[in-house]
Amino acid sequence: MKKLLGILALGFFLSINVTMATEEVKFDIVHKNEIYEIRKYSERLVAQAINDKDSGTFRKLFNYISGDNNSSKKIEMTTPVTQMKKNNVSFMQFYLPSEFNKKTTPIPTNSDVEITLMKGGYFAAIRYSGRSSDKNFIKYSKILRKKLLEDKILINGFAIKATYNPPWTLPLFRRNEVMFNIKWDS
Repeated sequence: MKKLLGILALGFFLSINVTMATEEVKFDIVHKNEIYEIRKYSERLVAQAINDKDSGTFRKLFNYISGDNNSSKKIEMTTPVTQMKKNNVSFMQFYLPSEFNKKTTPIPTNSDVEITLMKGGYFAAIRYSGRSSDKNFIKYSKILRKKLLEDKILINGFAIKATYNPPWTLPLFRRNEVMFNIKWDS
């Protein structure tokens, strides 16, 4: 039993260390309640690929930041990794570190990976732990959507799944979010 607790504690501290050492996309919290928070994000560059379960989307994006680009430059992983469905096409995105801009961003050598600018704006986010499964994503999307509608906040589009931890993080310690772009009048 002591051995198991020691292994769990080690896993917990390793996952915290990895998460804390990773740049997170910056935002300002402009409103918060017991269910969600409203965040203001600036525009940010992302590497994205169509999320086809058979195509190894994560691997394509990971290869890009591992040097599969015109500069053979390794790029630090950031959080969150996001997934969204737009016009019946599902995308996965890696946010690029803040040091990059349109001129300094390495060009992907894999044509399935593209660099695009994510517009800034206001987003409502609900946080949950556990697995980043479709079941949990749908559950928390419904909770957030319902509360936003009750609060008369206009949702602009689709739900975004955001994951923050490496896969070896114990589910209890994982940080996942559902986000919606919203119209916000502060």
